[in-house]
Amino acid sequence: MMRTMLLSLTRVLRRFSADRQGSVAIMFGLALLPLLAAVGAGVDYSRAASARTALQAAADATALMLSKTASTMTAAQLQLKATAIFNELYVKADTTNNTVTPTFTLVGGSQVKVEAKSTIKTYFIKVVGPSSINLTASSVAKWGSTRLRVALVLDTTGSMSSDGKIDALKTSTKNLLTQLQAAASTDGDVLVSIVPFSKNVNAGASNYNATWIDWTDWEDEPASIKTTKPSNWESVGPGSACPFTTSNDGFRCAPSPVSTSEVSNIPSSGTYNGYICPGTDTGGDDTTNIGILYNGCYTSVNSTRTIATGSSASCGTKSNCSCSGSGSSKVCTQSYISHPWVKNARNTWTGCVTDRGAAAGPVSDYDRKITAPSTSIVATLFPAEQSAYCSPQVTALNYNWATMKTSVDALYPLGATNQPIGLVWGWQSLVGGGPFPTPPAKDTNYTYSEVIVLMSDGLNTLNRWNGNGSSVNTSVDKRMYESTTLGTCVNAKAAGITIYAVHVNTGGDPKSTLLESCASGTDKFWMVTASSGLDTVFKAIGTNLSQLRIAQ
Repeated sequence: MMRTMLLSLTRVLRRFSADRQGSVAIMFGLALLPLLAAVGAGVDYSRAASARTALQAAADATALMLSKTASTMTAAQLQLKATAIFNELYVKADTTNNTVTPTFTLVGGSQVKVEAKSTIKTYFIKVVGPSSINLTASSVAKWGSTRLRVALVLDTTGSMSSDGKIDALKTSTKNLLTQLQAAASTDGDVLVSIVPFSKNVNAGASNYNATWIDWTDWEDEPASIKTTKPSNWESVGPGSACPFTTSNDGFRCAPSPVSTSEVSNIPSSGTYNGYICPGTDTGGDDTTNIGILYNGCYTSVNSTRTIATGSSASCGTKSNCSCSGSGSSKVCTQSYISHPWVKNARNTWTGCVTDRGAAAGPVSDYDRKITAPSTSIVATLFPAEQSAYCSPQVTALNYNWATMKTSVDALYPLGATNQPIGLVWGWQSLVGGGPFPTPPAKDTNYTYSEVIVLMSDGLNTLNRWNGNGSSVNTSVDKRMYESTTLGTCVNAKAAGITIYAVHVNTGGDPKSTLLESCASGTDKFWMVTASSGLDTVFKAIGTNLSQLRIAQ
């Protein structure tokens, strides 16, 4: 093209030189030079604009492709890969000095910044200007500006043993953990806690010296001794029939503090001679008699006491009674067997706690809030419960994915259903306090989403105070959700917690409107009618959470 234009220009100049009207030729020549410069500049700048567009497209594509693996690469590896991608994408004639510089940072979320440079030659403007034009392009691929803190609140009650539900829960939960791990570009981007629940939650037996535990009920004498003793209580001793039956506070006798078997008679020899070690039946009575299951014993001790003194003293109808002396010195004494209460050693606690409050009922809604425990307010502490139906232990927020999957494999189904205690403990795990360590401080370069995934296979049945279905405010459903008195669901959502709720309904029961109301919207509630459906739902939740975290 340049050669053609030069030939045309030569012919025009020859014609002008032959023209005898010189003034016209001179004027035309002078006018022609800027015209040609403008045309040439347009051609050069058009070529530069095209190259600049291609350079930007190559930089954009390089940044996006690097974002997939940038967090796992060294700076040198990142540079090599960026150069290879860029050189394959940016192929432009007449350009030189093509370079690309990638940078990976964690400021404001994970991001890759790509800066590209190139130089293109000029053909026309170099006559009066530069012989080349420098081109630059910059692109940023940004993701993970949202960090996730997720509490998996999982129903591990006895009903989960049917229809393959507990195995489906284990598989689905581990798959969800894999999804959440993949959504984290760096350690700590996604933190997860696991809160199995039944009627109680397990804070971990190793915490028995913690100041946030309330031992009041656990160490107190049960009513069967303190107030409603068996009628033959003072004659019960070694070899006597067990004074407890299923109709007497739900207790039966065990042969030793750590045995779960039953005996008809109190041991009359051996290590536990004269000890009464209560076991339990399969009812719920143990929930109001905390601390004596298998571990605590009452020691039988032979004692005597004075019944009457003076000349008119007599034993009357008292058994095991005799009198001595005469006149004013006459004394009648009775032999009896006392049973001093022996508290369980706290290190025998198996780790479970029940709803916060008092034995008589809830106090200031501490069971529905995450108020920090205070030794000066007993109702804010977590009541120890030595239940035979203790849940699997909770796991605090962490990113040790392998360990969490091992914990999930160890889940087992046992006990009654108390969704409110699982929910409030899931909330507690997200903010710390009491049994849970304080989570890492929030980085101002990120936004944070706090989420509870609540899964249950049925209706609430039992909390610390009573069963469900009661019209009083202590019923389990009312503690969980009541808009007028701010149930646990309402409180958690008001604190900015997003709740996903899943009802695994394999028995053809009605849909749990309680779980549906507890969820943060109808799009965050699922009901599945087969155990196999749980994995599909958990994958959908995992996808939702991953998309929430990854912001391109």
